[in-house]
Amino acid sequence: MTKLGYQIPNFTYPDVPADQLFPTVVQQAKEADSSGFDTVLVMDHFYQLPGLGQPDEPMIECYVLLSALAQHTERVRLSALVTGNTYRNPTLLAKEITALDVVSGGRAQLGIGAGWYELEHDSLGYEFGTFTDRFERLEEALQIILPMLRGERPTLNGKRYQVKDVVNSPAPLSRVPVMIGGGGVRKTLRMVAQYADESNIICAREDIPAKLKALAEHCERLGRDRFEITVSYQTTACIAPTHEEAQRDLDAYLERNPAARERAGSAIVGSPDEVAAAYSKLLESGIDGVTVNSPANGHVPGRVQLLGETISPLIK
Repeated sequence: MTKLGYQIPNFTYPDVPADQLFPTVVQQAKEADSSGFDTVLVMDHFYQLPGLGQPDEPMIECYVLLSALAQHTERVRLSALVTGNTYRNPTLLAKEITALDVVSGGRAQLGIGAGWYELEHDSLGYEFGTFTDRFERLEEALQIILPMLRGERPTLNGKRYQVKDVVNSPAPLSRVPVMIGGGGVRKTLRMVAQYADESNIICAREDIPAKLKALAEHCERLGRDRFEITVSYQTTACIAPTHEEAQRDLDAYLERNPAARERAGSAIVGSPDEVAAAYSKLLESGIDGVTVNSPANGHVPGRVQLLGETISPLIK
């Protein structure tokens, strides 16, 4: 399960030409692999997200990228944070996750959510539908994908998907963990309680206790032990050897990317001691772990290594 995940959310790096883009991503994954992170995650999007950049900034398809990163890492699990269910037929997604598990030697993880980025759907021709539509599709998809990953041959005559006696061969090498992303207390956390091994929540820090309470209530109703589920919390960090260097990294990022200013206030910024203190306090809220992205300076050699070495001793 993900207790300390490193997410790579952007592929726009200053002074990095196109032919060095993938090596820069590899460098981050390798530093995560060697510094105590247990999972490397990338976004499943085709356009860059509001708050991180402009839609036409570089975005690499996640499962091609994860499969490539499998060849450059040794121990970390590999996952989307999270797959948009609306972008693929569930049988195709199950085959992609299985392929990732095979090529990584048993290190695949399924991160999945209902999908939310309307501009991306409308522009690329994916059906967006209503909030209810997307969650109905996600639940049916889970009823197909999970059995396929567990060696079963599912049949479903659903409202959204219809499959018959599906074969998934070869099977995954490992039991693929399932993470559902999002913080909706009625639908998302109920699906976590019913289907998932992990919940990755995104919310204000003061709202974490309410999310954990809602998850526990869903688990109680479904007869499941809440503590079978790992709960991770999405964060942003900008670390450097000194506070001044970290602030310079962040300032330079915001200067070249004004769209990120709105989200910058929630970032954890500073020296290793400052970052460790902030994450220690965050972990007191009852979560089991964190996922961390570092869009300001993750591309700078050594920054991800320092981040992992700083936070990993805090994870129990």
